Amino acid sequence: MSGNQSLISRWILAARYHPVTALLFAGSLFGWFLGTFLYPVPQPFVFGGITGPEKWRLVSPIFVHFGLMHFVFNGLWLCLLGARIERLSGSLHLVLVVLLSALVSNMCQFVWSGSVYFGGMSGVIYGLLGYIWIRNLLAPHPLIALPRELILFMIGWLFVCMTGVLDILLGVGIANAAHASGLLIGMLMGLVFGAVKNIGKRI
Repeated sequence: MSGNQSLISRWILAARYHPVTALLFAGSLFGWFLGTFLYPVPQPFVFGGITGPEKWRLVSPIFVHFGLMHFVFNGLWLCLLGARIERLSGSLHLVLVVLLSALVSNMCQFVWSGSVYFGGMSGVIYGLLGYIWIRNLLAPHPLIALPRELILFMIGWLFVCMTGVLDILLGVGIANAAHASGLLIGMLMGLVFGAVKNIGKRI
């Protein structure tokens, strides 16, 4: 019992220090329920809204997850990467990085596939990875220092997904356009904010 209480206490403490990361995780958990047990996925979580009034649908598909492993994989990376950015630069900064990554990755996936039926936090995850990678190269900080092997693994995983092998083995579609565009927009944001940080130090 004490072990469970200790685990709960750690989660509560982590959520207190990283509220946006915790909310994104909770939203993904809810989206796992939608993507796994409800079909079709409710309209507010289906991509859309480019010309219509429902602009949140440009972002909302990031919360939908199809299956437990999809949610667990993205949830773990979200906690690892999102918490680092939030701790270093604040909650609003993380919101900005997530929103831009979501907008770009979702729109690119839609343009590439021609379908609105996709979901998952993976495009955002790659955005966070790209952001941390490049920003830490320009303005190093222990909070966002990631092992080189981890970055290489994620980029390698991106290319493996692009081969189409996983589509065949797992029987599911992989949002490759979202992954690649998320990584690129994240790297661009890392470049901008890393450069700004360096300029600030010189001034």
